[in-house]
Amino acid sequence: MSDFLPKSAATASSCVFDHLRKDLVGGRFIAGEKLAINALKERYDVGLSPLREALNKLAAYGLLIQENQRGFRVPKLSREELEDIVQMRLEMEGMALERAISHGDSLWEADLLAAAHRLKRADISLDKGEPWEHLHTQFHRTLVAPCGSVWLLRFIEQLHDQFDRYRRLGPKMPTIRQELDEQHHQLVELALQRDVRAARELMNDHIHKSHEVALKRYQDHA
Repeated sequence: MSDFLPKSAATASSCVFDHLRKDLVGGRFIAGEKLAINALKERYDVGLSPLREALNKLAAYGLLIQENQRGFRVPKLSREELEDIVQMRLEMEGMALERAISHGDSLWEADLLAAAHRLKRADISLDKGEPWEHLHTQFHRTLVAPCGSVWLLRFIEQLHDQFDRYRRLGPKMPTIRQELDEQHHQLVELALQRDVRAARELMNDHIHKSHEVALKRYQDHA
């Protein structure tokens, strides 16, 4: 965030960044759509300066494309990009999970059990809307939190946002979704047992199953 923004503008920029990021990941805008600045100002009830600051940050983050003198556009979707994202998730999340299991302490174990419990309750009581998505994100963050690399965690979070642009499209796939829900709790068991090899194999399968969901939804919209 720019040091030259007044505090109130900086707060507004941070707020609109969070809301717009959630809307971009959640598919509130069409892939390839050009964003209208005036419509965004009205939608998020924000001034031009903090809005542009948020848009620039989202472009740097990869959720928007900044076009020379022509504003901002939502990135298009492509199967090639999805495959690339999935491959990077396999490598980075697998590495982070191995490190987390090796470095995680008893506090991490408690946090992981709590995150898994909240997600399990949400699996039963909630649909797969925003409240569930928040708990799902928190679970995956907690799982790899003690990996020991701030940059690795940042890259993983960015990959999750890009992946979710595909995963959250269109109709649900309840059979695979149930399998994925069950795998969350299996991952916890293996992490607590410190079974690095089995945990990474399960994580790989979890990502592949999520990829199956994302690919089907992308194909339905292509």
